[in-house]
Amino acid sequence: MYLLLVLGAGVIAAYVFREIVVKGKKFTSTVKLHGKTAIVTGSNTGIGKETAIDLAKRGARVVLACRSKQRGEAALEDVKKVSERQHAVFMQLDLGSLKSVRSFAETFLKSESRLDLLINNAGIYMQGRTEDGFGMMFGVNHIGHFLLTNLLLECLKASGPSRVVNLSSVGHNFGNVDFDCLNKHKALGLGTSFMQVLQVYSDSKLCNVLFNHELAKRLQGTKVTCYSLHPGAINSDLARNMGSLTHLILKPITMFFFKNTVQGAQTTLHCALQEGIEHLSGRYFSNCTVREVYAKAKDDAASKKLWELSERMCGLA
Repeated sequence: MYLLLVLGAGVIAAYVFREIVVKGKKFTSTVKLHGKTAIVTGSNTGIGKETAIDLAKRGARVVLACRSKQRGEAALEDVKKVSERQHAVFMQLDLGSLKSVRSFAETFLKSESRLDLLINNAGIYMQGRTEDGFGMMFGVNHIGHFLLTNLLLECLKASGPSRVVNLSSVGHNFGNVDFDCLNKHKALGLGTSFMQVLQVYSDSKLCNVLFNHELAKRLQGTKVTCYSLHPGAINSDLARNMGSLTHLILKPITMFFFKNTVQGAQTTLHCALQEGIEHLSGRYFSNCTVREVYAKAKDDAASKKLWELSERMCGLA
């Protein structure tokens, strides 16, 4: 009997934790986006797809920017069906290829007259090399979005007020940017063990926050603002490239204690659409609330150094 009471109390406590802590805040604004255009990278799945659906429901023309043509076009049909809007389009974008990023930007600028929202959502969790020789997570999670944002910046300025939203992670708190490793190996780290891969992922997420910090400074005096964010612990397929044993261990944890993709999209929507946060450009958000970051995530010298290094690596310098 005592054991049953303990188990019952544990189940109730877990349920309360899930309902109150895990789910987090919901973005409740009813703002409409008719006549607005948004790009969402990595929108064929997960919180990117949910973000695209929400923006489309509000009337925006949404560009699904995805690497896989097959998965991107399938997601496009889902977005149109669920949102009951026909203004969404798919454009192929491989953030691990500078050539693809440039081609995407060229195609977009030729076919679209404005850009109101750039949601840098896509991310990857795996080691390897991009076709340009960058470490996979540095190349996809940072360099690809860095180049994309810069190529679309004039369009964003011309369409202002507009916003750039950069998805990061609470993992950035554990990250470091090893500039020596970047200069020598074009990667944030070279290890392949579980902890080493996790460290490189955290490093790439710190790059996202530093990029956002520097971007905000460079956008002062324009009508473009930018925000970085932690979406929460999400039950998505970000870690799809992990080993099967790791998936087996994590599955019950992610199913019960992680946010679903709709819940995970709420802070993205807040940063993209919430009125009156323009003065918070460059800041970091979590659970639809602005948060303070450690000194290393708002280091002026480091963010400038990362920007200039990224410019050289992209051929923008």
